[in-house]
Amino acid sequence: MSEPSEPARPLCGRRITLCVGGSIAAFKAASLASLLVKDGAEVQVVLTQAATEFINEATFSGLTGRPVLKNMFEPPAGAEVHIELGRASDLLVIAPATADLLARLATGRASDLVSTVALCARCPILCAPAMHPSMWSHPATQRNVATLRADGCVELVGPVEGVVASGESGVGRMVEPDVLAAMITARFAAKELLGRHVVVTAGPTAEDIDPVRYITNRSSGKMGFAIAERAAAHGARVTLIAGPVFLPTPRGVERIDIWSAEQMRDALWQAAGPDLAGADAIVMAAAVADFRPAAARAEKIRREGMADPLALDLVANPDIIGALGRARHGTRPVLVGFAMETGDDDELVASARRKLDAKHVDLVVGNRAEEAFARDDNRAILVGRTLLEPLARQSKHDLAERLVMWLVRQLGDPT
Repeated sequence: MSEPSEPARPLCGRRITLCVGGSIAAFKAASLASLLVKDGAEVQVVLTQAATEFINEATFSGLTGRPVLKNMFEPPAGAEVHIELGRASDLLVIAPATADLLARLATGRASDLVSTVALCARCPILCAPAMHPSMWSHPATQRNVATLRADGCVELVGPVEGVVASGESGVGRMVEPDVLAAMITARFAAKELLGRHVVVTAGPTAEDIDPVRYITNRSSGKMGFAIAERAAAHGARVTLIAGPVFLPTPRGVERIDIWSAEQMRDALWQAAGPDLAGADAIVMAAAVADFRPAAARAEKIRREGMADPLALDLVANPDIIGALGRARHGTRPVLVGFAMETGDDDELVASARRKLDAKHVDLVVGNRAEEAFARDDNRAILVGRTLLEPLARQSKHDLAERLVMWLVRQLGDPT
């Protein structure tokens, strides 16, 4: 009888540097280290001085079988350990990432071993923030987070909503170790969307009234940009059709900037092809204006001599997603729509179901305006033919990952 085969170790041979910040959530880093080692990774732990106040270095050395590093000027480290780790690591994980650590990363400070390793790293950097909700929502922290995202060198996972150490509840809790470990494993796994073309729309559209004024909506584009980034991370060729927003283009994504709904329609058909065969999936995350002025004025409308009130004649914009749903052959491309409402959850689900049928789409992501616009997180309900899944409030990055994994399951193996 043959011996049973050993379980797969998806991180075998991968070198992961785990940097631990000074937070009560440091105990989660110990669980994370254990999971990564179990999956075959070589884990080198680096502690900030503050982290040693929350967890003993012996815990990490016991889990990883390697001495813990704290200071580049003390054994077993050396004066160039930050350079060596930066070169040797396949992934740098900072968990928990405190508000202080995020501030130092955003400003490029090199005041300890963790920050110097981050500056020297040429591998991806994954940060799992953890702090009191009031610290996370503070303008200074949000400014630092925006800087890190704009620089594109750090990927943030979380924080999530939940009860924190003080007993209070809010967004600031570090993601659970098993969730983070699964994301890390997925980074090194086979690219599930390799060979697929995913088209994503994002942001608002703007409809000109005259050369000075236009009508638009409150969409920030963050949700669509997050979906594009995650689809590219899973190996897809991604075309991002973006309305007027000021967001950095995700790495590896082809971006097409448009202004109006009609321009978005034209860009979509060009990206997908006349028979839509050029796209495997289309995700309509953009908030497309339902109406536009019947005729844009060639010159600025002036107040002098103008009737009060001023009447603005509006006409309907093209139903882009409806036209795509009617034109596609069979179930390709997979179509995902969004439903933005202001009512309660029952009204939201009813609206999503109507859109599911009327537009001939496969999935509708229902969300409420006050919980989605101009935010970094969102609470959504996924509505499909046989699916009704309310999701807890989470970052748009995490929601995007959820949606992309749904696409992976729908599209299956490209071969």
